[in-house]
Amino acid sequence: VMDEDDCIVDVNKFYLQFSVDESCGKCSPCRVGGKQLLGILERITKGNGKEKDIEKIKNISMAMQKASLCGLGQTTPSPVVSSMKFFEEEYMLHIKDKKCPTGKCKDLVTYTIIPEKCIGCGLCAQRCPVNCISGEKRKPYLIDQNPCIKCGECYVVCKFDAVSRG
Repeated sequence: VMDEDDCIVDVNKFYLQFSVDESCGKCSPCRVGGKQLLGILERITKGNGKEKDIEKIKNISMAMQKASLCGLGQTTPSPVVSSMKFFEEEYMLHIKDKKCPTGKCKDLVTYTIIPEKCIGCGLCAQRCPVNCISGEKRKPYLIDQNPCIKCGECYVVCKFDAVSRG
């Protein structure tokens, strides 16, 4: 079951990895096409996707569906094609804006503290596993982006919506 906290691009990347691992490798459309699709989705989730990748995905998928010898190869691209049809805006957010609305694609996420909302309670700093949040009590805290591992603990723990995920 999926909800608004699941990234459709990341879910499809997971599915493609499974399909690539399960492919017997006998036919090129499945063996090569699956790896190409996976590579494209990996680029997209890392912030290196391009608009032309959408067309590439469609072309590779069509070739796989028509030329693969077995059901695995023929159906491997189906979830990707279907998700692009119904969640195109999420793909475009990843590609154009370099953002993942769910925060699952860590290379596309930045956590920041909104000074106007931060009351300086320090709970975010206490929960940060890499100690990249600093500040003084009753004053807005700050996240150092370099050591931040983008785990999202600060975002989850803040009761004042002072941590923004973008």
